[in-house]
Amino acid sequence: MLKLGINVDHVATLREARYRGRGSGEPDPVEAALLCEADGAHGITAHLREDRRHIQDRDIFQLRERIGTRLNLEMANHPEIRAIALRVRPETVCLVPEQRQEVTTEGGLDVAGNERELSEVCQELRTHQIGVSLFINPDSAQISAAARTGADFVELHTGPFAEAFHEESQGREELQRLVRAARQAYELGLSVNAGHGLNYENFEALYAVPHLVEVNIGHSIISRALLVGMGRAVREMLEFTDGYGSGDRVE
Repeated sequence: MLKLGINVDHVATLREARYRGRGSGEPDPVEAALLCEADGAHGITAHLREDRRHIQDRDIFQLRERIGTRLNLEMANHPEIRAIALRVRPETVCLVPEQRQEVTTEGGLDVAGNERELSEVCQELRTHQIGVSLFINPDSAQISAAARTGADFVELHTGPFAEAFHEESQGREELQRLVRAARQAYELGLSVNAGHGLNYENFEALYAVPHLVEVNIGHSIISRALLVGMGRAVREMLEFTDGYGSGDRVE
């Protein structure tokens, strides 16, 4: 079964647009997470950024206290955020690159260029019974380096695939990159997740990618929920994840 993790960051984005700095406000990403769980989500993802542009510290602690599934904390490898992760003890941490100028995460970690540092972080988190995922581009060198760090998962960056989805040749090329990356990661003993830019239109193409354990989707589901409600938005995406395994593989 392909699991669906829902990222609630952009519920907090809407709240912060009106209530930034007030310590409360609506909509509440924690309440949104509970609605997602009620309609079948397998886990909740939240990105605590260094600049705190959407999710705030209090959200992470409340999510840890109130949700009943799994908490996946996205974070940069920053000492302050690592300290919070060790206090919160999420089921998993997904290490991602982070730049202040970006609208959203723009690329994968350079694991190959920072292997020693990331290995130390993986060891620290795993010592505290926190699973570790590395958000990486579907690149052979990065996957090999990720396996050497001791990480439990890689999360394959599906953004380039999503951007090229409507361009037949480029879209197929990006999909094949994901297929090759998933196979390599699986053969190296890594569990394979995927995320970024996935939506109700492009998801079925992802059926071609083998060995996926979980997908993490945020913006598309939150956007859909504005029109049809959170429950329906979640259930509609679950129809796609439930169909994983029935699609043709790309060779």
